[in-house]
Amino acid sequence: MRGIAYRVLGSATEADDAVQEAWLRLSRTDAQEVDNLAAWLTTVVGRISLNMLRSRKTRREEPLDVETREPVPSGSRGSDPEEEALLADSVGVALLVVLDTLSPAERLAFVLHDLFDLPFDEIGPIVGRSSSAARQLASRARRRVRGTPTRPTDLPRQRRLVDAYLAAVREGDFEGLLRLLDPDVVLRADAGATPAGRLMSLRGAEVVARAAMASANRARYSAPALVEGSAGIVMAPRGQLFLVLSFAFDGDHITAIDVISDADRLRDLDLAVAD
Repeated sequence: MRGIAYRVLGSATEADDAVQEAWLRLSRTDAQEVDNLAAWLTTVVGRISLNMLRSRKTRREEPLDVETREPVPSGSRGSDPEEEALLADSVGVALLVVLDTLSPAERLAFVLHDLFDLPFDEIGPIVGRSSSAARQLASRARRRVRGTPTRPTDLPRQRRLVDAYLAAVREGDFEGLLRLLDPDVVLRADAGATPAGRLMSLRGAEVVARAAMASANRARYSAPALVEGSAGIVMAPRGQLFLVLSFAFDGDHITAIDVISDADRLRDLDLAVAD
């Protein structure tokens, strides 16, 4: 039940709240009248999670303070930040980021069917739709999760470069990072992604490599993803999107890096899971 709630809500604390509420409802129910306890609990925790997600969307809450320059994954309301990070890693940082772009009903239908193998005739009543409508919800969500590569033949090469970039930053391999960057590589970052809170533009492999190394602590919470159909990186402490790295490539080198942190720009991006 916690696994379902966490994938729908993307928060360990809220998932615990949803499971606790489900158990409270069970305690007020005659369990002898429940034919299938697992199915009953799945339905209840799914509906609770859906209501919580809809309430969050209505309030238009931002998962992280967009003014934070160096985000530190700290749990809300007393949750364990290390546990949040481990949960996000176990589910997949990129998947959590993409799931957060779906509508509440799409997200729940996808989670229940594609991740937990529930049939659509059981999912329909949970999301308040027919089984065929629930199937369509999951299908739309699946297309968003998978994305549509702009140049499919380039993706393996792009992905190798992005994986190597991320590994070099995480390991502090300055020389390895230099080999990936074009000599005239350009890095552009919006105001929300810089410590000074101003737009930044850097040119040259050594300058860009030093800037990348200075933000190595962020790499722990980063994962490859499809950004507008090309290989990129999402940085998401606790699975909540903070910034995106969009790359341009030429052969086996990275020629440009755009660091996007502005909330409006992030919402407009087409993001998908890379794998």
